[in-house]
Amino acid sequence: MEDNRMHNAVEFIKDQLYFAILQQKVKSTAERHYFCIDDELSYENFYADFGPLNLAMFYRFCCKLTKKLKSLTLAKKKIIFYTCGDQKKQANAAYLIGSYAVMHLQKTPEEAYSLLISRNATYLPFRDASFGTCMYNLNILDCLRAISKALQFGWLDFSKFDVEEYEHYERAENGDFNWIVPGKFLAFSGPHPKSKIENGYPLHAPEAYFPYFRKHNVSTIVRLNKKMYDSKRFTDTGFEHHDLFFVDGSTPTDAIVTKFMNICESAEGAIAVHCKAGLGRTGTLIACYMMKHSRLSAAEAIAWIRICRPGSVIGPQQNFVEEKQASLWAEGDLYRAKMKEQENCLSKMAVTRILSGVDDISINGNKNRASGRQDSDQYDDEEEERSGITQGDKLRALKSRRQARTSTTSLTLEENKIHTRSSSQSLRLILQSSLQGCKAVRSASLPKGADGRKRTRASLESQLIHTRLARSLGNLNVVASDQDWAEHGGYRVIDNAANQMSNLNAINANHQLQPSSQEAGPDSPSHFSLDTVWLGDGSLDALCSQFALPDSVTPYLKPEFHSSGESAEGLLRKF
Repeated sequence: MEDNRMHNAVEFIKDQLYFAILQQKVKSTAERHYFCIDDELSYENFYADFGPLNLAMFYRFCCKLTKKLKSLTLAKKKIIFYTCGDQKKQANAAYLIGSYAVMHLQKTPEEAYSLLISRNATYLPFRDASFGTCMYNLNILDCLRAISKALQFGWLDFSKFDVEEYEHYERAENGDFNWIVPGKFLAFSGPHPKSKIENGYPLHAPEAYFPYFRKHNVSTIVRLNKKMYDSKRFTDTGFEHHDLFFVDGSTPTDAIVTKFMNICESAEGAIAVHCKAGLGRTGTLIACYMMKHSRLSAAEAIAWIRICRPGSVIGPQQNFVEEKQASLWAEGDLYRAKMKEQENCLSKMAVTRILSGVDDISINGNKNRASGRQDSDQYDDEEEERSGITQGDKLRALKSRRQARTSTTSLTLEENKIHTRSSSQSLRLILQSSLQGCKAVRSASLPKGADGRKRTRASLESQLIHTRLARSLGNLNVVASDQDWAEHGGYRVIDNAANQMSNLNAINANHQLQPSSQEAGPDSPSHFSLDTVWLGDGSLDALCSQFALPDSVTPYLKPEFHSSGESAEGLLRKF
């Protein structure tokens, strides 16, 4: 029996690592160690899709296998990774061991795939997350090539990968987003005007994403679905925002693809792209960019995006990406040739180019801040499905129910473990149901005739207090309804941030922003006061330390900064 099992096994490391497809589960022996992940790592499907397993599952498999290969107790044993599940389980197991061989055993995708099929094995191709007949097959070799390209371009680096962060933010209640190209493209579910739970799916306001986006240098947001929120909520806080609408489940026009390329090629930071669910339209345009600038094949681009964000690129969008491959490769070759030519010219004419660049600088910092904005009115899409429920709605609902189900089973043990989150995990999205009435403080807007310097100072003073309060709440991100936002010269102030959080009641009680009792006169800016905070006498340094203010704030608290010469303590009270 043992000999028959090994006869069907494929050798990946001589006399050490094997892969086998067996009929049933088996126990380890004195000479051989068998292990299987069929029940441990399971794909969470939308419809008939079944893989490939996502990046976190691939990471956990790599950790598990590497640990076994380095184990002293298994040093003299042959390690057999096997699967005994159905064809879907077999395909995912083959994808895992093949990807491991590409990443850790220095095998090419073709070499790894040849080993997998060396025993006349056949594997079921992966399919999309649409409901209906499969229109496009994605095979294991496509996935192995995608892993190879991701390693080549630095998108896949497990030494920098935070698996807990990945699994946290991919969940609907925590933001539902994934990095496709780290530092360049983030795909996320479309924001809504207010944070709430609708049809069992948590919806988040734009403000919920601000802390994470700022921390990770996201500069540009691209919206592909109808306008559910006012883009000014992004642009007023310094983000670029663009609208490139096309119908849910459809493919973009060439004009939209070109505009998307131009936006991404000129973006200063990372680009966050969303449609309704952040899967179909979002994945399609990101795939186009990857084909043009990284020369991935259509299948490689689709495979990598699905490994990062399962369910992406759906139905006819797959064939569209395939059809665009040749033209986008040609455009990419031309683009790189032009960039190389410009670099050569730059080395010869550096001064001239710098001076000409100065002439093109726009004084208006809001130029191209939002494309085609008429966001005071909600988008009335004549092409939206008359039923009112789109493909994106269905996918988001499925994802929410799917994650709610799994959270009570396989993830329970992991979630009950206490762990310290990394520094990159500052964003904690809070549901409307948890906040229960999170309200923003309203105050009078600045007088039209107010001096520009005072307006800037007032904005800075209130924003500094807002920043410190947010930090004192442990990086808690407060989601407030857009009706409760009060604008003060381009910034927003949040009050009573988490008064429903029991462990923060004391902080809220002592740091509640109240409108200043002093009326804002025609020559004085509006400001706020910390009426409940009373400070003892002390030096400016002690005062800043007590309020946990950064060094950059100190000059604004010095008497000479204010014509009145009032003390720093008095100034803080007037905030």
